[in-house]
Amino acid sequence: RNITKVLIANRGEIACRVMRTARKLGVQSVAVYSEADRNSMHVDMADEAYFIGPAPSQQSYLSMEKIIQVAKTSAAQAIHPGYGFLSENMEFAELCKEEGIIFIGPPSSAIRDMGIKSTSKSIMAAAGVPVVEGYHGEDQSDQCLKEHAGRIGYPVMIKAVRGGGGKGMRIVRSEQEFQEQLESARREAKKSFSDDAVLIEKFVDTPRHVEVQVFGDHHGNAVYLFERDCSVQRRHQKIIEEAPAPGIKPEVRKKLGEAAVRAAKAVNYVGAGTVEFIMDSKHNFYFMEMNTRLQVEHPVTEMITGTDLVEWQLRIAAGEKIPLSQEEIPLQGHAFEARIYAEDPNHNFMPGTGPLVHLSTPPADPCTRIETGVRQGDEVSVHYDPMIAKLVVWAADRQAALAKLRYSLRQYHIRSLHFHLAVEED
Repeated sequence: RNITKVLIANRGEIACRVMRTARKLGVQSVAVYSEADRNSMHVDMADEAYFIGPAPSQQSYLSMEKIIQVAKTSAAQAIHPGYGFLSENMEFAELCKEEGIIFIGPPSSAIRDMGIKSTSKSIMAAAGVPVVEGYHGEDQSDQCLKEHAGRIGYPVMIKAVRGGGGKGMRIVRSEQEFQEQLESARREAKKSFSDDAVLIEKFVDTPRHVEVQVFGDHHGNAVYLFERDCSVQRRHQKIIEEAPAPGIKPEVRKKLGEAAVRAAKAVNYVGAGTVEFIMDSKHNFYFMEMNTRLQVEHPVTEMITGTDLVEWQLRIAAGEKIPLSQEEIPLQGHAFEARIYAEDPNHNFMPGTGPLVHLSTPPADPCTRIETGVRQGDEVSVHYDPMIAKLVVWAADRQAALAKLRYSLRQYHIRSLHFHLAVEED
């Protein structure tokens, strides 16, 4: 199906990112915006823009009915959900299908199967993808969970069955603290996902968070575009990402990629997805979860492969085959991404809000990308995620890329009434 106009059901830097590729392909872009985003960058960039409600996301960016109505009004053939908001919402993907609108993402069945951790781990184990030893059963009684934790052996992880972002996740190092941590995880899971079901897994000591970019199409093809290391995190949120993962031998890289492709094919995956693994000090890796959308850190993969993953998304959604075979996908150099947050480092990095009084960035070039959705004078809203930009750099090797990242971060200056960009040397 030909896509000549796409609605981006998102805001900020990802909306701007999708619009740039749409413009390159000659595809018109439609923006939606809340009251807080009336004068935002993504609204100015779009060919058309439609107001969809008050600042709270439940009344605007999460309103499926309003977004579908804008798609119909604007005659957009497709909706790109970006990440966050409705990107992994099975009901929204299904609603798009019912309304004859192309959802630029996987089928709703894949979102469903990968959205519940216990279900996804069962599917992965059946597909021959390594999984961490654990309990993913339906018996959620305290006694049952505690018995399984003892069988697995401490330390263990308690994880919410739904959701992500570290919500409902606790490390338990001994039997004595199990009950307290279980109750804490359940409370947070209930608050975040309206579901307090949990699973128990063996805690992998000195773990690395390594994830593989995969792509599937409507013709049964699937490929991997190598891996990213996202181990540098704060409060289970990624801060620095790099590709490829350092210190991984080619044979391990191949096994990782092939396992990720098996995972994608097990759920008939279509479009961009990320299979996340936890890796131990001996480079053994185990499936954690699959993100059924484009990831925040996708630019580092683009930098080392010379691809435009949003272009791939649009082409595959229109029914085309994956542009490259597995053997044709190059791996060149090294890339880093640093997320730029509106946070106050003097107050435990709590989100900051207010006008951007001053904003200057490093100059963009073929080896330096500034992915942003804000300009000097814009207002950072309390209603949305505090990540406002990403700095992405590439060089021929890891040391050169790291040096370029440090240099570029020193050139990045943001000042607001309530926060400033602090660059800390390790």
